[in-house]
Amino acid sequence: MAFDGIVTKQVINELDNLLIGGKINKVYQPNKNEVLFGIYSNGKNYTLLINIDSNRCRIHLTNFQKRNPLNAPNFCMLLRKHLIGMKIKAFETYGLERIVKIRLEGYDELNDLTTKEIVVELMGKHSNIILLNNSNTIIDSMRHLDISSNSTRDIMPARKYVFPNNEKQDFFKLDNFIEFYNILIPFIGNEPIDTLISSKFIGISKALISHILETNNILNTSTLEEDYHTIYDALIKLNTSTLTCIPISNNDYVITQINDTSSPIQVNLFLDEFYHTKELSEEFISYRNSVLKLILNELKKYTKRLENMNDKLEECNKKEQYRIYGELITANLYQIDENNNLTSIILPNYYANNEDITIPLDKSISPHMNAKKYFKKYTKLKNACEIVSKQKQETKEEINYIESIVYELENAKTVSDIDYIYTEFSENFLGKNVSISTKNMKKNNVKKKKEEDFSPIKVIIDGYEVLVRKKQ
Repeated sequence: MAFDGIVTKQVINELDNLLIGGKINKVYQPNKNEVLFGIYSNGKNYTLLINIDSNRCRIHLTNFQKRNPLNAPNFCMLLRKHLIGMKIKAFETYGLERIVKIRLEGYDELNDLTTKEIVVELMGKHSNIILLNNSNTIIDSMRHLDISSNSTRDIMPARKYVFPNNEKQDFFKLDNFIEFYNILIPFIGNEPIDTLISSKFIGISKALISHILETNNILNTSTLEEDYHTIYDALIKLNTSTLTCIPISNNDYVITQINDTSSPIQVNLFLDEFYHTKELSEEFISYRNSVLKLILNELKKYTKRLENMNDKLEECNKKEQYRIYGELITANLYQIDENNNLTSIILPNYYANNEDITIPLDKSISPHMNAKKYFKKYTKLKNACEIVSKQKQETKEEINYIESIVYELENAKTVSDIDYIYTEFSENFLGKNVSISTKNMKKNNVKKKKEEDFSPIKVIIDGYEVLVRKKQ
């Protein structure tokens, strides 16, 4: 995403005008990557959102409520302990680094004036929220890192906070185009322009450079000096307070200069709406995929069941053959030696013009018992054929129904649509699940145990009536 150093700087510029002097009165942690601060400033309530998810790391004001867990996570409780009641004294950024320091001031439990800092590092998978005391020592952080786990720094309680190293150049500290161009000259032509500039300068995203190239009809492989001058001029214009964000292709956005100053928090408002819409979309897709997986698993079961039924019906087609075997053996018992331990026998088949037929036998039992065994198979398959045929029809109807649900789910547009589909599917299929039935059965058994055998038993001891009852 394009939450780069320029966007970070503009967000903080807007927050400076609203939240300085504001008091933190609420802290929430909706999930493992996000913290919300309720801030009362200049007679209004604001909510500051900080997210350190690797794909959505950001800081901005938000107007959207979030669901919070019933039990607050440990880090949230720690922030409440240290920050509730403190006032925001300053926001600090460091050039185009995606690092923000929030300086806070308030009174501790001894009523002494104290200062603390929240460090927000928005660096992709290395993002973090770190709470420091007034001596720059880490009180705690959302993510603990140490050198032994391949981190470049120790981010652990009671360690000194160390600013991350970055060898990239700060674009806004350059004096002129020549400096900018001289940094790039050794690498021009070796890699695309957007990759080159984003790799050499702090906080400038590839998405921003790509947008500048597209807007000015510059090829990403250009080696012309005037094209680099155009890029330089476009970036210089972003060092202003009149900026906003605009959406671009690939579900991304970039910051751009505007003349409209009607809203003092245009970037904050855009980011809030953009990420809220994105999160809703991702939650919708995740929810739909989860339900779809559940339904497809059930469809797979029914499809497998249908295959088994087809195999059973194919075996049922042999039932007449087993009946004929039994009849032929019975009709010829008088001429079959019962003591020969035969594995097969050849008999004339009067159902086929007395042509010889070979009948397999189980040598461990007599021919008479073999005949009974074939009649038993015939009866079993005949009954099974009627039952399985009916079950097959029902299963095919169930499969058609599940496939229609899959179609509805693939065309669902809202979370409420998925809720309705899931409820319908659960009532018709998941309610039949054995494990659920077993679970309910266990509950019923527990209930019965609670209800039974707890009435007192009367026992006469030495003329006295004693009531004895089991302990519940």
